[in-house]
Amino acid sequence: QVQLVESGGGLVQTGGSLRLSCAASGRTFSMYTMGWFRQAPGKGREFVARIRWSGDTYYADSVKGRFTISRDNNNNMVYLQMSGLRPEDTAVYYCASGTNVDLRAVDYWGQGAQVTVSS
Repeated sequence: QVQLVESGGGLVQTGGSLRLSCAASGRTFSMYTMGWFRQAPGKGREFVARIRWSGDTYYADSVKGRFTISRDNNNNMVYLQMSGLRPEDTAVYYCASGTNVDLRAVDYWGQGAQVTVSS
């Protein structure tokens, strides 16, 4: 069982930066691929980024070059550094984990953190 708790959301102006954090419980954290998804109002949940236990990363085209995902296996933490934020990045951001190396299936979700980008 893994529990995920996000923090760091908030309101930021266009072009600004935010860092989301995800604290994970469980002794096998390093075995999981970790990632971030987001859901904008009236839209479905979409993939943002993922990081394998090895540190290998993958991003959605919409955030590539602006967002950076990282993990600290010693402290069971995952981060999403977001810069160059745009109004279309406004969404609830969810931390996710799974044993699938590409995170095509998510085993655990966090409760979500609101990110609002004002124009």
